[in-house]
Amino acid sequence: MPRRSRLLAPVAAVVVVIIAGLLLSVNFLTDYKWFSSVGFASVFLTELRTRALLFLGAGLVMTLIVGASMYFAYRTRPMSRPVSLEQQGLDRYRMTIDPHRKLFFWGIAGGLGLLAGASASSDWNVYLQFANATPFGVEDPEFGMDISFFAFTYPFVRVVLGYLFAAVVLAFIAAVVVHYLYGGVRLQTQGQRATPAARVHLSVLLGVFVLLQAASYWLDQYGLVFSESGYTFGASYTDVNAVLYAKIILTLIALVCAVLFFANIYFKNAMVPMVSLGLLVLSAVLVGGVYPAIVQQFTVKPNEQRLEGPYITRNINATRDAYGIADAEVASYDAQTELTASQLAQEAATIPSVRLVDPSVVSQTFQQMQQVRGFYQFPNVLDVDRYKTEDGQPVDTIIAARELDGPPEGQDNWLTRHTVYTHGFGIVAAAGNKIDKQGRPVFTEYNIPPKGKLSEVAGEYEPRIYYGQEGADYVIVNAEPEYDFPLGGGDEDVPTTEDAETPEATPGAAATEGNEKNTDQQADNAKAPADGDGGADSTPSPEANEADQGGGGGGADEGDKGNGSGQATNRYEGSGGVQLSNFFERILYALKYSEPDILLNSAISDESRIMYDRDPAKRVEKVAPFLTVDGKPYPAVVDGRVQWIVDAYTTSNGYPYSTRIDLADATEDTFSEGISNALPGNQVNYIRNSVKATVDAYDGSVKLYGWDEDDPVLKTWSKAFPGIITDKKDISENLEAHLRYPDDIFKVQREILKRYHITDADAFYGGQDFWNVPEDPTKKGDDPEPPYRQTLRYPGEDEAAFSLTSTFVPRGRENLAAFLAVDSNPASDNYGKLRMLRLPQDTVIMGPGQVQAQFGADDAIRDELLPLQQSEQSRIINGNLLTLPFADGLLYVEPLYVRSEGSQTAYPLLQKVMVGFGEKVAIGDNLQGALNNLFEGGEGPLETGGDKDADAGKDDEGAKDDSAPTDGDVSQALEDAQKAYEDGQEALREGDFAAYGEANDRLADALERLEKAAKKE
Repeated sequence: MPRRSRLLAPVAAVVVVIIAGLLLSVNFLTDYKWFSSVGFASVFLTELRTRALLFLGAGLVMTLIVGASMYFAYRTRPMSRPVSLEQQGLDRYRMTIDPHRKLFFWGIAGGLGLLAGASASSDWNVYLQFANATPFGVEDPEFGMDISFFAFTYPFVRVVLGYLFAAVVLAFIAAVVVHYLYGGVRLQTQGQRATPAARVHLSVLLGVFVLLQAASYWLDQYGLVFSESGYTFGASYTDVNAVLYAKIILTLIALVCAVLFFANIYFKNAMVPMVSLGLLVLSAVLVGGVYPAIVQQFTVKPNEQRLEGPYITRNINATRDAYGIADAEVASYDAQTELTASQLAQEAATIPSVRLVDPSVVSQTFQQMQQVRGFYQFPNVLDVDRYKTEDGQPVDTIIAARELDGPPEGQDNWLTRHTVYTHGFGIVAAAGNKIDKQGRPVFTEYNIPPKGKLSEVAGEYEPRIYYGQEGADYVIVNAEPEYDFPLGGGDEDVPTTEDAETPEATPGAAATEGNEKNTDQQADNAKAPADGDGGADSTPSPEANEADQGGGGGGADEGDKGNGSGQATNRYEGSGGVQLSNFFERILYALKYSEPDILLNSAISDESRIMYDRDPAKRVEKVAPFLTVDGKPYPAVVDGRVQWIVDAYTTSNGYPYSTRIDLADATEDTFSEGISNALPGNQVNYIRNSVKATVDAYDGSVKLYGWDEDDPVLKTWSKAFPGIITDKKDISENLEAHLRYPDDIFKVQREILKRYHITDADAFYGGQDFWNVPEDPTKKGDDPEPPYRQTLRYPGEDEAAFSLTSTFVPRGRENLAAFLAVDSNPASDNYGKLRMLRLPQDTVIMGPGQVQAQFGADDAIRDELLPLQQSEQSRIINGNLLTLPFADGLLYVEPLYVRSEGSQTAYPLLQKVMVGFGEKVAIGDNLQGALNNLFEGGEGPLETGGDKDADAGKDDEGAKDDSAPTDGDVSQALEDAQKAYEDGQEALREGDFAAYGEANDRLADALERLEKAAKKE
């Protein structure tokens, strides 16, 4: 082979190693810089040290055990080998290997050591929990050992045993291969097939393996608390009374077999290890398998309920403790099914707090009315928080950050995506319980620069969103002029709290013609700033000055105003990201992102900063890798900044007897599909909301506040990573006002409560009272109904509380079984307390699916919605079906939205409200009207905005004309009604909802005149 060809493979291998090493170094250095920039370098270094320790320890143990085994096999090789075809064939391999024997042997041992080290380093979290274990203060009911043994010690011992098993097995295989290669083991030779030295060597290795198996059997008895063989999770009757003793017996037998293997060092007889191995296998089958099966079949099955009762009780108690539902308050609730006028009048004060605005529907409204430019984005499901009004009263608020999705279409390139369009701008918020006359949400924070009641009460804040859930994977600031916000647009037609009133009774399905024109203007794509446009020396406009006053974190400069496409630019003045202080750091990030433009762009200077890993949830997971974060981070205005609030959980799958659950499955519903941060297959059986985290939207700084400071898992991790958890007492009052009970842990607890609301073992075994979470009846598919945030007054409480609620239905049925609520206000003494209203089984209360079906079957509702359902130009959208305690019963409230199908700029408008109480359902233009319509003829006690005006009109009309009607009056009214009806149908066919509404008004007026005429006659 030519010399050049012989060198090609080694050179290629060296190049590959160099490139791999370079990339690993780049990732290492950039990760360290990222952790340093957020003040969590200790986390990076602690994890790195732990990984290195495990890598070296496991790698060294594997290398020494396998290497020593091969070395001993070689040193004890027979000096003379019998002449045979087998040995003649092996001579060729020996001649090839012998010149490089050490390289082969230690290369194999070292390679296995590298693999073992790499695998062991991934168990760094298991080791840290073991090394820093904190007692739970609770003992398991079977062995009387603290829970920390099972949560922290047991998993680590299992991991160590697993690596030792692997090392011994690989050492045995390596020994057999070397002995065979050098004649110590002969497969095709008459007489002895192994030399005495080989028999001794292999017997010792088998003895060590069986000794490890004895340790494994002994450890298995503690693993029974995680058994899944019984009726419930955890050790069952058979496990405790058969399997446990079988494990002890097998441990003793394994120890005897290990002694026999070691004794073969002296016996040097092949029969001894063979008999020992056979005894071990036979014992494992008979004692470990057959005996427990006999007990299960002939003792347990005929008496399962009685025998398994104590162990079911253990499972119930452990599961309720581990998931934090042991203190759940369950109250029998004899829900009334008839609503009286006096009860409705007494409940009138709570009606205005009902959240009618659906955060999953009005996202389209936010997008059309507050997108401002086509490259801004809102989430599909908005968040629900609470903010105080001017009079200090908290109100449910629909809120979202206006984030940057990317450059405008046609301008998406590296420069614009990563250096120009770098940040979103401002918070958009709307009252959850108010709408304007057209059915639009009334905004409490809106426009660019942001303004509204929210900022007037909460104070001015830095509106720029550099860290959020949308946008490029990284941006570089203080390089090119950054697009900040558009100029010169003026105030759009934005409904505010001053516009809040009863919506018109017209079924207008979309934005009016004027509104469509406005939204068209809002959705245009602003141009990227050209070279020289909007420099730092430009004179700021009034809008820019307003933004500067509100933010204080960056300089907004006036850009090009030509043809109405003016824009302000910004220079970042914060400390977020990693400063590109020298050319070497630019090289690092150019390699990290495989992007040469980071090196070639001349605008990038020593003052430039690169921001990456900008998603709030991912940032929290990265600085605290031991936490599982909630799938719904939400923005809040806190102390002059937009802060992303991220709930985080400590979890474990090592709580004895507690039933395990898949986090991804448990947290999925119609709101969370596709956004859960839990990985599929992430099985846990213990969870606590131990940490409340914040991520600053301007500089990306992360703070971790210990929320459940008594949690032993959090204490364990705090020992492993000292100093990264901030005390709960350091949470500011403004921040605490926006904390809430998190969605995901509530969904997990809801999933557990489907069965574990039952505390009696016999009732649990029967399973007759198990529940399900109802499917969301307002959406297609079989996803469960999401929990809803709403302010409600729980029975027995004097004041309404901000709560997270859900419902249950009996398994296999659709009627309501229970109502679940948790106080979500951290300032309340009842925060985090699960409270459940359990309905009597002898009273049938309609469940969400049945109420939705009743809405569709009711004649009055169908008549009201028929014109909209027949129109091809409009679509009815069902809002969230809320359930809340009301007037000693349960009230269902569902807003109805209508959206035009004929315009891309149309958005849903809240036009009707449907309610259900007992077996009655009704519809109205607002909640008060719908509740009144629950009574015959709509004669309810509640006042609506439209009723007062109508009554006044009637009085005036009556004062004007007390005379009897004439035939001309009647015929004119009939003619007007006919004409109005025909005009309305024509407008509906053409999709002209403004004209349709006007025709309906004329029709109502004509019918009213006709009714008056009939009464006077």
